[in-house]
Amino acid sequence: VLELLRAVQRGSEDRKRSLGRLRWALQNKETQQKFVRLDGSIRTLIGIFTSSLADMQMEAARCLHELSHSSDPAVAEACLPVTSYLLTYLSGHSVEFMELCLYTLGNLVVESEAVRKQLLPQGIIPVLASCIQSPHEAVLEGLGYVLSQLLQAKEAPTEIIPLVLDSVLPQHMLRLVCSGLKAGIGAAVEFAWCLHYIVCSHTANAALLSLGALPALTSLLLDLASEIPQDAPEGLELLVCPVLRCLSNLLAEETGCKVQIQDERLLIALFLILQCFLQQHPFIVQECLWLLNNLTADEPFFCSALLSLDLLPALLQLLPCSQMASVLVLTVLCNIAEKGPAYCQQLHRQPALPLLLPTLALPDPEVVGQCLELLHLLFLHWPEAAADFVTQGGHRALEQHQSTPELQERAQALLDMVGQPLGASAFRPCHTTLSAFS
Repeated sequence: VLELLRAVQRGSEDRKRSLGRLRWALQNKETQQKFVRLDGSIRTLIGIFTSSLADMQMEAARCLHELSHSSDPAVAEACLPVTSYLLTYLSGHSVEFMELCLYTLGNLVVESEAVRKQLLPQGIIPVLASCIQSPHEAVLEGLGYVLSQLLQAKEAPTEIIPLVLDSVLPQHMLRLVCSGLKAGIGAAVEFAWCLHYIVCSHTANAALLSLGALPALTSLLLDLASEIPQDAPEGLELLVCPVLRCLSNLLAEETGCKVQIQDERLLIALFLILQCFLQQHPFIVQECLWLLNNLTADEPFFCSALLSLDLLPALLQLLPCSQMASVLVLTVLCNIAEKGPAYCQQLHRQPALPLLLPTLALPDPEVVGQCLELLHLLFLHWPEAAADFVTQGGHRALEQHQSTPELQERAQALLDMVGQPLGASAFRPCHTTLSAFS
């Protein structure tokens, strides 16, 4: 390591080759740690990085980039003297050089709070706000990476997001996310995650709503769904996921949002997305169901639309997908049943009860508990469902849970209801809007 540094410092004709060898060596964690401990090592790299020789600059930038990959905060903090130069070079240089600077910054931001605290007064947010108007996809994607790392920092809600909201970044992020299908999907994915982190901070939803985030993201989801039957671009699921989360969390946080997006096409889009990604990308199923739950909680419009569009059979088919999918499907059904007799009557007409019997036999208390909540609502609002349930052997399915501590009280209450369908409820409704993953 010392020999490589000396070769670089000598400034011989082979300096570029020595830098290339150093870059290769710096891919090793121990070498990174040894290098930053050598006297003058970072200073030497900065000297070359800030020189007027473009090819040398690029090699030095690649060495700094390798250092930025270190998971050791001490290595990131050794790079503190370079942050101001990295910011300076985000204007007026080649696309490749700017891209390298951006990813180096993003990596340093991940590992070190000291780096983040230094970058803020150095003006990283105004610099990124200037860069976001770049026409180059590679620059925008790198910028999105830096911003997403900043927004995930523990101090982001108080120290970083307010600066972002005071800049032009949010409106451009929204624009780039919504033009993802026409421009580059990579940048759209990064900025969609940025929006998600802002929403999850619980500090900026009013600002995003004032920019039209809700109708814009809803429209984007409709566009994404319309691409699926034809020639969906590779990696489309990577954009769908944060867009679904943004919408889910906005709906969970803000009252009145559902009124703004009362468009039944959104339900059709969700089920198209579900159908497309069910086999290859099953994690999307959970994301769609989170959003579907938050749309139907306390909102008759989407409950009615789900029934009138005959989407219930498709929803019931998702019951066995996974433990979380089962819970969410049952929660959506509870949202519908909670709306009253007319809704429960329609649920009863569908083949819901036969599918609930095997669900009651599952060993998962959370799934069974949610199933019991649904049965309670059905029996309460539509007693005919209780009679059919008994006919299909439901009585025995309930009896098996009388010895399960967390379920026995609810199971017994349902057994009482089956005997007296119009009896008083022994349940506490548990429908709720759910925040998606942060």
